[in-house]
Amino acid sequence: MQSRKISFPLVLINFKTYRESSGKKGLELAKVAERIAKETGIEIGIAPQLTDLAFIASQVEAPVFSQHVDDVEPGSYTGHVTLEAIRDAGAIGTLVNHSERRVRADQVDTIVKRAKQLGLTIVVCTNTPEVTAAMAALSPDMVAIEPPELIGTGIPVSKAKPEVVTNSVELVKRVNPNVKVLCGAGITTGDDVAAAMRLGTVGVLLASGVVKAKDWEKAIRGLIEPLIKK
Repeated sequence: MQSRKISFPLVLINFKTYRESSGKKGLELAKVAERIAKETGIEIGIAPQLTDLAFIASQVEAPVFSQHVDDVEPGSYTGHVTLEAIRDAGAIGTLVNHSERRVRADQVDTIVKRAKQLGLTIVVCTNTPEVTAAMAALSPDMVAIEPPELIGTGIPVSKAKPEVVTNSVELVKRVNPNVKVLCGAGITTGDDVAAAMRLGTVGVLLASGVVKAKDWEKAIRGLIEPLIKK
């Protein structure tokens, strides 16, 4: 699956370590997302738990991302995750620097450079416009702006703090216009997605709004409804 080109707009679902998206349940969710993506033509990516990465990637055609990767090469690094390992597992890329798994800027720089050599897609998570600009300067494929205080609250940053999104988009355009901007934190409805797109992003990164929904299909279809051309 590696080296697959991502299309936009993109809805990227982070499975985190929720029980609702672990193991066989994670595969079920991945297949629901894949089916809806094929029916609608909207790109839906998934980021399963690391222990499920190869298991899920081997059974779906949806773009699969790792939730994290370390800045080490294959070798004597017990407990670390390498870019080569996630590529071999079937991932096309990885998240890095999520608010729940922060890494240093120099480590992000190393990861981005090595990912490019390996043909992997990198989404760097950020928390402020200034950090977003700094990370965009490292030339990842995407940055995802997510104020941590809004993650999991159901209060979307695109509505609660729209200036954070617009300022981030503007700064990225100045620093590196080739970097795509996603919006995260509190995204749960189609209205939230539409608001994020109006603010200049090319997609969303979300987790609990789908994973913890009682009806995954209904939740995903509701999210992508504004993205479907009538």
